Amino acid sequence: MTKRNRVRKTFAVPELKTLLGGISPRQFFAEYWQKKPLLVRQAVPNLDQVLDGQGLFDLACQEDAESRLVRPVRGNWQRQLGPFEPEQLACLPKKDWSLLVSGVNMLVPEGDALLNAFNFAPYARLDDLMVSFAPPGGGVGPHFDSYDVFLIQGLGRRRWEISGQDDLELVDDCPLRILKRFRVDQSWELEAGDMLYLPPKYAHNGVALTDCMTWSIGFRAPSAQEMATEFLVYMQDSVCMDGLYADPDLGYSRQPGKIPGLMVDRLKDMIRAIRWTDHDMEDFIGRYLSDPKPNVFFEPPARPASFTRFHKLTCERGLSLDARSRMLYLGRIFFVNGERLEAEQEIRPKLRQLADQRQLPPAAFDEVFTSLLYEWYRAGYLQTGR
Repeated sequence: MTKRNRVRKTFAVPELKTLLGGISPRQFFAEYWQKKPLLVRQAVPNLDQVLDGQGLFDLACQEDAESRLVRPVRGNWQRQLGPFEPEQLACLPKKDWSLLVSGVNMLVPEGDALLNAFNFAPYARLDDLMVSFAPPGGGVGPHFDSYDVFLIQGLGRRRWEISGQDDLELVDDCPLRILKRFRVDQSWELEAGDMLYLPPKYAHNGVALTDCMTWSIGFRAPSAQEMATEFLVYMQDSVCMDGLYADPDLGYSRQPGKIPGLMVDRLKDMIRAIRWTDHDMEDFIGRYLSDPKPNVFFEPPARPASFTRFHKLTCERGLSLDARSRMLYLGRIFFVNGERLEAEQEIRPKLRQLADQRQLPPAAFDEVFTSLLYEWYRAGYLQTGR
């Protein structure tokens, strides 16, 4: 693999019409979203101008990157987790492996711009950008994702085989979620710039035909179990129950090991008294969906500007959310990185604009609004300039 600079020149995110192959977002959601695959030729050209193979190697060696190396070993699969040492990656064979780095949108500015180009779906559904490099023969085996995914070819050629099969049984004792049986329904070769959309649980297998890179835009789809578990964790901090178990009518028992039926009934009543409201659920949903992943940490400015200086800079340059920040809203309530804000009416339009566009142009911001932004700036949630 030839060593080159990670970023060569500015990358222009394609227009929505190009990204979806000439169809409108309305048509895409009506005919394809979670229904059937869509192949778009030359949807995102020139991705090799953003990141090449050596650039991905460099990212995989960083402490703050989530990386993994996948390869077949003696009839099974091996998965190694990063960060890696450069020497480890330099010794890899010339075929049959894949290096994957997740969260590239938080590591490369152009990756963040590409992820946000898919904001024809709500930010609450957008997850992250993963980029992989594979030499000839490299892949991660036939599998399925539990979420919607856009697979963009950034470099070289890859053959994608897909199947709408219902049989999703997985190989036993395998570190990867590999399908035990895979039936090929359709097959395409994707070249640099081509993109394939796949609905959830659509089986697929990608095999590198040359040195190639694939950029994967993934969407968030929490399981019912995950939501229930996290909601109960949330409720334990907000539930306040009065009273204490009492049994003044307790009688003598010759079976001390037996739980008294009366005790069971009273404890059941205590548990049944737990209540939650629509407000509780909406507050949880906003916090949960805006909360960054556990491996995401914010870096406050080393030498933060004074409030006066910050106010001047935002008025002159505008501001933008950090790539790691998640900002959502529900009515008059705003959620930023898991925190809740009930905003005053006069600042809601600007906050919605910031949440929708992830930036604000230069404007004469008043000091009340700037005070809120300044707190987020000092926490590393946003920065001046766009």
